[in-house]
Amino acid sequence: MKSTATQLGVPEIERTFSWVDVVVLLGVFGLLWTILHFGRGMVIHFDENQSPAISTDIRTIPYYAGRTVLRMWIAFVFSLLFTFAVGYAAAKNRVARAVILPALDILQSVPVLGFLSITVTGFMALFPGSLLGVECASIFAIFTGQVWNMTFGFYHSLVTIPKDLQEAAINFRLSRWQRFGTLEVPSSMHSLIWNSMMSFGGGWFFVAQSEAITVLNKNIKLPGLGSYMATAVEKGDNTAAIWAIVAMLAVIIASDQLIWRPLLAWADKFKMELTESGDAPQSWLYTFLRRAYLFDWVEEKISRPLSDAFIRLKKRFGSLEVITARPTKAAGRWISRLLLGVIILWLIYQMILGAVAAIDSVYNHVTWQQFFRLCFLGSLTMGRVAVMTILATLIWTPVGVWIAAKPSVARFAQPFAQIAASFPVNMTFPFVVGFFVATHISINWGSILLIAMGTQWYILFNVIAGAMAIPNDLKEAATTYGLHGWSRWRTLILPAIFPFWVTGACTAAGGAWNASIVAELATWGNTTLTADGLGAYIAEVTQKGDTPMIICSIAVMCIFVVITNKLLWRRLYDYAEKRFHLD
Repeated sequence: MKSTATQLGVPEIERTFSWVDVVVLLGVFGLLWTILHFGRGMVIHFDENQSPAISTDIRTIPYYAGRTVLRMWIAFVFSLLFTFAVGYAAAKNRVARAVILPALDILQSVPVLGFLSITVTGFMALFPGSLLGVECASIFAIFTGQVWNMTFGFYHSLVTIPKDLQEAAINFRLSRWQRFGTLEVPSSMHSLIWNSMMSFGGGWFFVAQSEAITVLNKNIKLPGLGSYMATAVEKGDNTAAIWAIVAMLAVIIASDQLIWRPLLAWADKFKMELTESGDAPQSWLYTFLRRAYLFDWVEEKISRPLSDAFIRLKKRFGSLEVITARPTKAAGRWISRLLLGVIILWLIYQMILGAVAAIDSVYNHVTWQQFFRLCFLGSLTMGRVAVMTILATLIWTPVGVWIAAKPSVARFAQPFAQIAASFPVNMTFPFVVGFFVATHISINWGSILLIAMGTQWYILFNVIAGAMAIPNDLKEAATTYGLHGWSRWRTLILPAIFPFWVTGACTAAGGAWNASIVAELATWGNTTLTADGLGAYIAEVTQKGDTPMIICSIAVMCIFVVITNKLLWRRLYDYAEKRFHLD
């Protein structure tokens, strides 16, 4: 019989429901009602020849903002599922990696307008007479602006997990699902959250192109902030443009306070360190939610009993298995593999048909002179991308490390960085176009600034994520050994952030190619500035609906990106994977 000293006994505090739980429930129901309210407008009747006009009345902004935010989060959910599935497959299977990584290199270089020109007609045919088809095309376009950075970041986090943790998971005989939930996702949490913030901003960057669809001689505008801004740009309405900017800033700040900051505070417990930092990230909402008993009640009364019942059911069926059932299990495994093989062969067949049709279309309409001109324009855009990547690295690497080293600074810098990263370039046209015209700055050079406004933040966010992931015990060890200045950077900071920088620089370069379509062709009212580059050319032929030149120009852009990734970024990825494990 055990006895416990009175002075050592800790009385157990019985938790009950309180007003905090009432507020949380009201918030959950309010969120569900908001989703249903704005989602109802996605399934109304739609006629392509009678597309509803977009009003620039200020009173329509709240509804338009809600529609845009709903599209953004739907696209983000699909991006997260794609990230877990594809990033995991690339990290765990060499054969899959050999296919997935080159495919991601190509797909991240395909412009949003390129995806729209392919998907709009298909989705409209899938949902005839309904706005849902155009909504799906818009969501898919936003998805393509978010997903690649998240996938690359998650993949690289998986391949750089310390070997001792992997060996511990093997020794404890964790299943693949257990290892995924207890080791792999927690280890990648910081990178995943910061890349998600950046990817969400990438979706904002192309929101105007995804909601105001002008491809293949189609001019379709969906209710949203992007189409509202596009309409203001066409009319040259400065007042409407300013109100759209204010609304977007309000949405970004709300997202930071209600989503990203609580997630960062929650993810701090997943840092791999032996000593805890004394200045951890804070969030008022996360602190408030921890006071709610509702989540503990759901876990105790619903989640845990269901999990225990599932385990008992699994053990009962497992005990009934006999040796003769093994051939049946093997047959089922072979049937599933056969079905998967058939699906893959069908996809390959469809891709071959599409490639043959594209080649036939290009071969009969594009001359070698036009092709070489596209290569020349591509080299001009590549120069702008290279300049942007170098300058962004030199500027934002020390800034990102400084922000990560001071959580008090990060609390103020994080929303500002999100605002800058999320700011669509076309919303700056009222100021940038006028500034370029007044100062006689050529758009050939000014487009570098416009490209950087949307893509340099990939480097900043990944550097912040890498610097924040440095274990506190390593920082204390560096201080103990008297490492300061360049010696500290060379031995601790640069090796720690290098894998994150590679991910950020690679996705920034890929996003810069995509952003060039917006940055090299700037229009405000009756003023249009056009740079010499592949991005401006793609924007022009896409508006005209010149399918052969759309295919050829996008193919040239993909070739540039794939060659750059193969010769530079893929080698840096391999070097970071082999050299900079946190072991």
